[in-house]
Amino acid sequence: MTEEATMIVRKEGRAGRLTFNRPKALNALDAEMAEAIDRALSDWRDDPEVAVVVIDAVGERAFCAGGDIAKIYHQGRAGDFSTGPRFWREEYRMNARLAEYGKPVVSFMQGFVMGGGVGVGGHAHHRVVGDTTQIAMPETGIGLIPDVGGTLLLAKAPGRVGEYLGVTGSRIGAADAIYAGFADLYLPEAEWEPVKTQLIATGDPSVLPKGRVPATKGRLADLRPQIEATFGGRDIHEIVAALEASGTHFATETLAILRRNSALSEEATLRLVRMTRATPTIRDALSNEFRFTLRAVEKADFLEGVRAQIIDKDRSPNWKYSLETLPMAEVAALLDPLPRDWEIAFETA
Repeated sequence: MTEEATMIVRKEGRAGRLTFNRPKALNALDAEMAEAIDRALSDWRDDPEVAVVVIDAVGERAFCAGGDIAKIYHQGRAGDFSTGPRFWREEYRMNARLAEYGKPVVSFMQGFVMGGGVGVGGHAHHRVVGDTTQIAMPETGIGLIPDVGGTLLLAKAPGRVGEYLGVTGSRIGAADAIYAGFADLYLPEAEWEPVKTQLIATGDPSVLPKGRVPATKGRLADLRPQIEATFGGRDIHEIVAALEASGTHFATETLAILRRNSALSEEATLRLVRMTRATPTIRDALSNEFRFTLRAVEKADFLEGVRAQIIDKDRSPNWKYSLETLPMAEVAALLDPLPRDWEIAFETA
């Protein structure tokens, strides 16, 4: 591919290399980029020249700040509810291929790593973060749910940390990313290029330095008792009640977030994290998530959330429901099993 490609795909030494190349758009992932990743992984699966896959990004601000959803918004406003599901179906197949890949995959995640970026970098076998890394699954703020296999990462997080991160969409730095299971090791970003050079030359992930500790301490471990005391509630209403009874700074801060985001998405996220925890595989996670995203453009808060946050940027979404008026039956309907011919047909790993 040329250097103008939004996803630069090439082989170097013992490595297959995938590089996000939309720095002005914070490396937002679109359909063509997802297809390029999937095609490269398929091509390299049985290629004896490729011993390791290295995923990185151009620019300092972002590894990948999420999916490029403007097109889905505009098509949805025009009454076309098929563009989003078509994109998500193909993206999820790529996420599954990546998570199940038979060769080691190493991701170097600087800056913003959100949504679709987590679906690429977060499913690598060796996930490197640095001092600028900010990871989040902020979908409840746009009327969606943590997808791209994000519910699997959230389900595997310690205790109720996954519920907290998924429902609130809170950003976490390097230390908390490792604590929560979204990353494996910290390395100062000034050292990344020499390490990549070693990876490319050897094809061996054992060259990755171990034992480095982020300079900035995380906050999740200290917040864990409060998270456990409040996010174990049966539904979003019980969680809100526990937070209101707590009266701590954490509770006040968290309640403000819950009242700002989509209540419909928050309850759906809570249920999806727990569904995936019961069967913690990438395919089950993606299949569960697709129940919601297939219906999101037409039936959830997605269009209004994208309008408020990305299109008009007034940050004042008019959600369908508040926490007080949320009908649980509507959440359940958005998560109903799909007809068999609507489900994702994953390729054999």
